[in-house]
Amino acid sequence: MERIQATASLSFARRRLAPARERRPLQRELVERARAGDRAAFAELAAASIGRLFNVAQLMLRDRDLADDAVQETLVLAWRDLRGLRDIDGFEAWLHRILVRSVYREAERERRRSPSRMRLPAARIDNDSSGAVADRDAIERGFRRLRPEHRAVIVFHHYLGYSDEEAAAAMAIPTGTVKSRLHRAMSALRSELEADARGSGLATESAR
Repeated sequence: MERIQATASLSFARRRLAPARERRPLQRELVERARAGDRAAFAELAAASIGRLFNVAQLMLRDRDLADDAVQETLVLAWRDLRGLRDIDGFEAWLHRILVRSVYREAERERRRSPSRMRLPAARIDNDSSGAVADRDAIERGFRRLRPEHRAVIVFHHYLGYSDEEAAAAMAIPTGTVKSRLHRAMSALRSELEADARGSGLATESAR
């Protein structure tokens, strides 16, 4: 992995300069070489994917260190298991499936380290701008309380704009499960926001 990380920046720079029509054949070639044990080829694949993987992990985990750990674990597992990849054109979806599982594990480890999470009341609203900030903070708190699989489906659907089919491929679940899970996730988030609003109202009353 040291060699993979050491060549990542240079490889990423080369890939960014390649026209889009050239990237897919290049990726196929790199996946084939990496699957045969070529570390340099895997370093290029990692370099092209690491930024996107980190963004997805951070959206789900809301923590840079945890996201970095999840991405590093993803790349280690991808290198270890790449020989078993049958669909070369499905490399990116396969990589995202590994990432999602790594994110779940990081979220579970964090939950075990911090079994009790403090529910903070929303800030008092003094004007329109502070109200918008309070709303964003409340959504962030609510999102953090969701189960990892609910965070994942919201990130893929609402943040990344994936279709139900694309989200299903990324999370290795049926399309119908994506739809039902998204419905449950949004219901859970609404419940968290309502609970937060009730807590904020009680805090405001006690402050008077």
